[in-house]
Amino acid sequence: MPATISFPVDTPGGPRTARVVHERRGAGRPLVLLHGIGHHWQAWQPVLDILAVDRDVIAVDLPGFGASERLPDGIPYDVDGVIPVLGALFEALGVERPDVAGNSLGGLLALELGRAGLVRSVTALAPARFWTEAERRYAFGVLSAMWAGARALPPPVVAWLARGAAGRAALTGTIYARPGRRSPAAVVAETRALREAPGFRATLAAGSTGLFTHDIPDIPVTIAWGTRDRVLPRRQGVRAKRVIPGARLVRLPGCGHVPMNDDPALVARVILDGSG
Repeated sequence: MPATISFPVDTPGGPRTARVVHERRGAGRPLVLLHGIGHHWQAWQPVLDILAVDRDVIAVDLPGFGASERLPDGIPYDVDGVIPVLGALFEALGVERPDVAGNSLGGLLALELGRAGLVRSVTALAPARFWTEAERRYAFGVLSAMWAGARALPPPVVAWLARGAAGRAALTGTIYARPGRRSPAAVVAETRALREAPGFRATLAAGSTGLFTHDIPDIPVTIAWGTRDRVLPRRQGVRAKRVIPGARLVRLPGCGHVPMNDDPALVARVILDGSG
């Protein structure tokens, strides 16, 4: 069952308390999983039990998403604000330099944690900030439309749509190549998570400028991209490889932007191979 952990963080107004919800399973070397914008820890549900066979797996609701509280006042939803909070979270969880895997926004945060020396290895699935400006505007338009749709649809309509494969495709086909594999309950829950995410608009605004331009030479880095990603085209993985020359670049055949649902066994294998 998910648990809530409270821990102190520094803010411009002094120490405050952050509260983060997480799911923890298995035993072994710690592996932290970070979801994308508007999602929640359950995005990793398809791969959790596979990974937990060998690892102490911690799937996190990022602050301002899922069931986690919003960031304390004074902490921005940009990289400079979130990375120290995640570092404090690791300390509170009792994990020192865990392996980390992230998707989309979570992939960007995983790379930034690697650059900060806070993790042992990074696996980034379709990470943000390797786009052109046109690609960024397109992706932000897609995400904003999904958020607006989630807010506009009454919950009973979402539940009705989620009962059928066509409805699940309408609700989640942008991020999954195989939305029919998602259960009705999961689609209802993630639509609610998107609709109710207090950190969505601030996180999107914080990502409107800047690219990831730093090499990470000292730890293993894996960049993986679905061949059917409709949010961030897979050509962005080639750019990521140019920025991080030592990274392993992996193709995920038939997978969309959130590949854990489309091919759980492949994604789990990529994460485990990347983290040694």
